[in-house]
Amino acid sequence: MSAKILNGEEIAQQLRTEIAREITERVAQGYRNPSLAVVLVGDNDASRTYVRHKKNACAEVGITARDYNLPGSTSHSALLALINDLNQDPEIDSILVQLPLPAQINSAEIFENISPFKDVDSFHPYNLGRLAQGRPNIRPCTSAGIMLLLAHTGVKLAGMTATVIGTSTIVGRPMILELLLADVTVTACHKQTINLEQEVQKADIVIVATGNRELIKGAWIKPGSIVIDVGINRADNGQLIGDVEFKVAKERAAWITPVPGGVGPMTIASLLRNTLVTSIKQRETHV
Repeated sequence: MSAKILNGEEIAQQLRTEIAREITERVAQGYRNPSLAVVLVGDNDASRTYVRHKKNACAEVGITARDYNLPGSTSHSALLALINDLNQDPEIDSILVQLPLPAQINSAEIFENISPFKDVDSFHPYNLGRLAQGRPNIRPCTSAGIMLLLAHTGVKLAGMTATVIGTSTIVGRPMILELLLADVTVTACHKQTINLEQEVQKADIVIVATGNRELIKGAWIKPGSIVIDVGINRADNGQLIGDVEFKVAKERAAWITPVPGGVGPMTIASLLRNTLVTSIKQRETHV
């Protein structure tokens, strides 16, 4: 039997509708619309596309997105100065710095200098540390979106086993922490993992975020499992495909995300929710 498709577009639209309603209610109570500073450095076409999608989503729900487009030659110190200004600006609730950044800029230092209370992507060590302690402040967008996808299955997660393939600080590591909070037994896999096939075969939940097209073969998937594919790659024919061999995997899994249309929309919806959350917290801080 073919797997049920976890349609991220539909689930994200439900979340966006809820966010828009809450923002409308807050504006009616006299609060201003939540605001997001969107910082883009350089002319990377993919980054511009991602930023455009994020800004369109903001406009849909009533979030004010403010553009800060900087040339690719921008120095590390100049970007730090802008971040400091945005941290101090009471009209800015959240700050998004689009990756990747040019080589002359130290990305880790930039994210450490964003106020953890305006850190909409949750890249700051404070926010990742809070998540590791089981006391999340702002949740990383992709892993939070995936948890919503898993909740949509209606499957009880506690006691299940999960294999997370890819351990980046943006997706893999936060994902491991989120699963641990849900009482899932987690195996982390990376480029040095021996016998990746065996680790996938035993998992009730497989989450893949490596950027390697069809790295995970469909025949490895445990029958009845849940497969979350974060990867977006381009096949030789130009088609977008994931890190999982979808056609075969969907005949073995119980639930599976498509590529595109699975995790991506949930990441953006989580970004919108984080912007609303930071807006509310900023008000509470300045009352």
